[in-house]
Amino acid sequence: MEQFDDINVESSTGYKPPTPFQFMFEKMVKDMRFVGMFTIIYGALNCLTIIGALLGVPTIIIGLRIREAADQFSIFRTTNDANAMRRGFELQGQYFKIIKILIIINLILIIISIVVFIILIAYFMSRYSDLMQMQDYST
Repeated sequence: MEQFDDINVESSTGYKPPTPFQFMFEKMVKDMRFVGMFTIIYGALNCLTIIGALLGVPTIIIGLRIREAADQFSIFRTTNDANAMRRGFELQGQYFKIIKILIIINLILIIISIVVFIILIAYFMSRYSDLMQMQDYST
């Protein structure tokens, strides 16, 4: 029982209720974890195809980054360590940088696929009209 003699049972700071910022901070960390897990799953599904793997692997990496950032923010919340907060912002910045690049690539691929689709429709429509004209001459 000698080990417990030096324990200070009374708290010198008292109870402080959580502030709205602490609630928002905790919600942000939970949302970051959810978005990270969803991004990892989405990247894994993209990796099921060879072409999708080109975008799937970076998607998995950014999912891991945002989850690591959430972990660092949790460490900051519990320990008040400024290095954890700095590291969290760095990881979050990497997430946004890579996702910005992926969004631009996706937009370019969407535009290319729309153009190819329009060209294919125009080609098949011209072939169809040629076929109809040939059918008119044969009758």
